Amino acid sequence: MEALATAAFLRAAAREGDLPSDGAVEIAFAGRSNVGKSSAINALAGRKALARTSKTPGRTQTINFYGLATGARLVDLPGYGYARVPQAMRERWRALVTAYLQSARGLAGVVLIMDARHPLTPLDEQLIAWLGDVPLLVLLSKADKLSRNAQGATLRSVQQRLRRHRVTLFSSVTRQGVEEGRDLLEQWLEAGPEIKGPR
Repeated sequence: MEALATAAFLRAAAREGDLPSDGAVEIAFAGRSNVGKSSAINALAGRKALARTSKTPGRTQTINFYGLATGARLVDLPGYGYARVPQAMRERWRALVTAYLQSARGLAGVVLIMDARHPLTPLDEQLIAWLGDVPLLVLLSKADKLSRNAQGATLRSVQQRLRRHRVTLFSSVTRQGVEEGRDLLEQWLEAGPEIKGPR
């Protein structure tokens, strides 16, 4: 947990010109609005308020960077798919995230958080396809809201659909999946980027 535990807010990027260009090793976090992305970042880093959580979908409007003592970074991407955000703002977010993913030379992997009750939405699948060969960890968040049987069925279903990627049940409340996810992220940070970026 050593590297993740050192995370501290570094900067926020609201436009392409704000994105860092130094090629540092990065792990990006993506997911639909209100899916528990900030809570997942906090749980994995072992912090209570590293990433700000909100019950209001669409609150994260910038790409937020968190620096680690090793020089690597965690990157919190704006949530997608929230209909009440104005179309113009959604387009700006989309362009910003696209610019980030295309320019992130040090991208070691992407953590995709999906609500365990509603996994693999069309937007989730679109992002997975677009990322191509970028290493992907899928966290099925809010797993505590499902029964044990429902958890098992959901996990098997998503694993069958995403055979190439690591999928795990996750709950920032019960800590389910936290250690497993943390271990993989530490491996990514140590190994660095295997490829230059998404196709």
